[in-house]
Formats: sequence, C-alpha cells, structure tokens
Amino acid sequence: MRTAVVGGGAAGFFLAVNLKEMAPQMEVTILERSQRVLTKVEVSGGGRCNCTNTFDGVGDLSQVYPRGHRLLKRLFRQFGCRDAYQWFERHGVRLVTQDDGCVFPASQDSHTIIDCFLSEARRHNIKICTGKKIETLADLADYDYVAVCTGGSPRAEGLRWLADAGHEIVPPVPSLFTLSIADEALTALMGTVAEQAQTMIPGTKLRADGPLLITHWGVSGPAVLRLSSYAARHLAEAGYKVPLSINWVGLREPEALSALQAVMEQNPQKQLQSVRPCGLPSRLWESLLRKTLGERATNRWQNLNQKELNRLANVLTNDGYMTAGRAAFRDEFVTCGGIALTSVNPATLESRHVPNLYFAGEVLDIDGVTGGFNFQAAWTTAYTVARAIEVKSGM
Repeated sequence: MRTAVVGGGAAGFFLAVNLKEMAPQMEVTILERSQRVLTKVEVSGGGRCNCTNTFDGVGDLSQVYPRGHRLLKRLFRQFGCRDAYQWFERHGVRLVTQDDGCVFPASQDSHTIIDCFLSEARRHNIKICTGKKIETLADLADYDYVAVCTGGSPRAEGLRWLADAGHEIVPPVPSLFTLSIADEALTALMGTVAEQAQTMIPGTKLRADGPLLITHWGVSGPAVLRLSSYAARHLAEAGYKVPLSINWVGLREPEALSALQAVMEQNPQKQLQSVRPCGLPSRLWESLLRKTLGERATNRWQNLNQKELNRLANVLTNDGYMTAGRAAFRDEFVTCGGIALTSVNPATLESRHVPNLYFAGEVLDIDGVTGGFNFQAAWTTAYTVARAIEVKSGM
C-alpha cells in the first residue's frame, strides 16, 4: 500500500516517520511543491525551534488555541505535549525547558530537529520528492491514502483543489504578527521592554498579557503576538487599523493610583523622572511623564496634584494608540482558517467527503499563539492521522 504525504513541513515529516514506525510495510512518499523541505522549522523560534510547550498554567486550551481548542483537547489524550517531548528525546533530540514553559532543542539550533527528521526519513526509506505541485486530487490517484499537510495558505485559492472536492474552507487570514504604530514618541523607545504589559482592543473582549517590546515600527513581544492571534479576524476586517490600549504595568487603574501615591509619600523631594513606579523602564517612564504632564514632567513628586496623579494612573493602565498595519514575525507566517473542522472526522481527521484523504497541521482551521503551541498541534494532528491510516490499512 502507498501513502502520499502532501507537504514537506513539520506535520508532513512527523506524520511520515510515525506512519512508517507503525506500519513498516507502507510505502510513504512526501511530495513538496518547493525545492526545499522543512523551511519553516528552520526559521522558527529565531532559528532555535520552539518545538512544544509544557502547557503549565494553561487552564483552558482556548487560552493558547483561539481556533481548534475543542478538537485538540480530544486529540491530546492520544498524543500530547509529554508524548511529543518523549518522542524527540527517544529519537536523539535532547530538549530543554525554559522558565516560561517553552521547549527547545538543547543545541538551541533548529537544524537538530531537521536533521532528526531527515535521518529518520532515510532510515525508513521514505521518498522525498520536491518540486511536486498538486493541483487536483486526480494527481494523487496512484496512492491508497493521502495526507494533506500543506500548512497555512495565505490565500483561499491555494485550497481551491480541496474546496472543489467538497470541503468547506474557512477563509484564511494572517495570525501571529506584530503591529505598526506611527507614533514617533513611541518608536523612539525602540528596544524597551515592559515585562508585565497587557494589550487590548477597546470595545471588544480581545486582550492579551505578557512582555511587550517597543520596536522601530511599533510594538511586538508576546502581549502583541497573542493579541494578533486572538484578534486575527477582527484585525483583518478592520484593515489592521484599530485603536489599541496598552496597560504598561498589568494593574487595574485604582491599583496603579495606589502605587503612585505610595511612591509620592516615600519620595516627596525626588524628581518624578528619578523614581520609577512598578519597575517601569526609565525611558518609558520618562516618555509617559512627558506625554501626560508636558513641562511639569520635571517636577518633584510632592508637587503633583490629585488630577495629575489620576492622569498618570490612567496612562499607565490605558495608554491609547492607533495601529497603522501589521508586520511579519521573524519570517514566520501563521494563518487562521483553512479546512473547516466540520469537514473532517474529529477522531481520525479523515475527510468526510473523500475516503482515505486526511488532514494534519496548519492546513486545518487550527492555530495557536506563540510559544511552541503551533508545533504541538502539528505533532498531535500528524500522529492522529498516522495512527488512523495504520488502523484502516490493517498493516
């Protein structure tokens, strides 16, 4: 029997290797449209490959998977993050876990993951064919089973051949990106990090927490990347120009006001710029002072009146900007959308429209926030499909 794996990325290789381990007699071929395989793995995590996450502190999968969390909750029972960790270590990739739960190869080099996949593919005699563009299901007629692992498609046209076969396509839009802000006072702070920030789109329930990095084009960091994931469709519909509220200290306004009052009581004779509340970076605090108080930003703490304290508390917790667009994140491209989950069997990820056709990875309408969650979804869905094909084939 023959299986075609369409797509030579993370999900495709993981599926192919696992299928050969489960069904050694299966002939498995990876068909990749470009001339290189595993290119996204190579650049992920800044070239270090954040291959999974411990999920510590994740009370509900919807926190890290804006789309697909219900399906993944079911599939994780079969192959979750601990299984992925053990799989890589069993295949010679030693892993390390950061304090934030992100898991990387101990080598801190994505090529360790790539070399593992390529080595396993050679060991199992998996054929790898590059430059193979699939335009219709008829192109795959010679195979008994087909697993589509083509990743996220930036345009719906890339999924037309699957739509023509009866599958519902959720229109793809970008997810996981940074935001441009045309504010010179802000971008002048390039390189500044607010460790306990929260971002929010006013008028919605869309918000995200975490470190925020000010860049020369706007804002980045987990607090922004997570928001871009949660708000992917909202931002796309708005042309990526929306009001953005930044809470620089992660406190409610009354709490920020109390913190400011405590600083004032303890340092009445000191200048405002010399004492930073809530551990704010000095450049950011000085900028917020100028923005809020103007010429009075050089005053001493004892000279602040209640109105000025209130304004400072407000800017610390509800600093408003207007976004001017989106920017890519480290050459990685994640999309939300793809094959609607209603088009697949939730237990096996087999198509409800075409027998023996399966889907794994980001081609499905599943995507996560930054932190290794997208790779974990790839490993889990790929393993699910490999197991389903092995069971159905009886090999």
